[in-house]
Amino acid sequence: MPENPLLELRRAGQSVWLDSIDRTLLSSGKLAQLVARGEVQGVTSNPTIFQKAIETCAEYDATIRALSQSGRDTIAIYDEIAAQDIREAADILRPVYEAAQGGDGYVSIEVSPTLAHDVDGTVAEAQRLFASVDRPNVMIKVPGTAAGVEALTQLIAAGVNVNSTLLFSPQNYEQVARAYVAGLERLAARGMALERVASVASFFVSRVDTAVDRLLEGPLREAREPTRQAQLRSLLGQAAIANAKVAYQRFKRIFSEPRFLALKEAGARVQRPLWASTSTKNPAYRDVMYVEELIGPDTVNTMPPATLEAFRDHGRVRLSLEENVERAYQVFEQLSALNIDMERVYAELQAAGIQAFADSFAGLLACIRDRQAAVAPRA
Repeated sequence: MPENPLLELRRAGQSVWLDSIDRTLLSSGKLAQLVARGEVQGVTSNPTIFQKAIETCAEYDATIRALSQSGRDTIAIYDEIAAQDIREAADILRPVYEAAQGGDGYVSIEVSPTLAHDVDGTVAEAQRLFASVDRPNVMIKVPGTAAGVEALTQLIAAGVNVNSTLLFSPQNYEQVARAYVAGLERLAARGMALERVASVASFFVSRVDTAVDRLLEGPLREAREPTRQAQLRSLLGQAAIANAKVAYQRFKRIFSEPRFLALKEAGARVQRPLWASTSTKNPAYRDVMYVEELIGPDTVNTMPPATLEAFRDHGRVRLSLEENVERAYQVFEQLSALNIDMERVYAELQAAGIQAFADSFAGLLACIRDRQAAVAPRA
């Protein structure tokens, strides 16, 4: 039998997390099967995932009815639903967490997207969620805004596991990585054990290609010279992977510096880059390209179910993350020569991501209200 590509990823040093959660996934035993087969080592969630889950999964109705009858408001109902799902997923993944001695087996839950620019609010909400779920293998997702970067340091210093999310630029990634190291230093200064606190930095991938390809469309339409056309076409679908490769080089540098190595001696873990948004949005591109081209040690790839299944079926594994790194830098030199402002692209993508999650959170609450009305006892 051919080797399972998902298991090959583990041998290449990359963990696979599932970017999905709902009651059916949990109650059917499907997540437990994925974990038992060694195909999945973690789970990520966000407001969009929970919105879809509650809209499409009738298994939530009994919980919504019971909580509604007990007098809970809509936000409290969401809190309890999310906490129940995250706890159950964390319990399923607990053997992975124990086997890895805290190095893997995490489930992520996000703070309210309305707190994206509020340091104190983010810290308080993250600590509340961490205590509410009450599992050692939960990570609290905090966006990589300026406020989120400061919150990350405070949370790591308090011993809270953090998934720093919605990262698009290598510079923002470096801010997050250094904030993590600063948090570890504060934790160490308090005399606390470092080996049981963990963090990942969720670097979004495919959305970068979607944005940059759109910016290349205009020059490509206007180009008349075949050489110019070929140059522009050669940049399509290149920015996202190049971007992640540049960020990975920063990861290697930061976590080999003496400042971190001193913490590592005391038990600290690296903050692994996590490749997010790895489903392929453009049907012209290979459906597993954002997995195949970003394989390397000390990384995580969180895949939606369709991408996970596609990679299991026909994924090809090689240590691709450090191939053609010089070409990655050249891609950005060429984009700059075309007056494509990547810093603006990154800022717009992060702002759009925060807004999308805020919209999903509002939609999620509206969905719960609708379900409350639908499952209420009839007079």
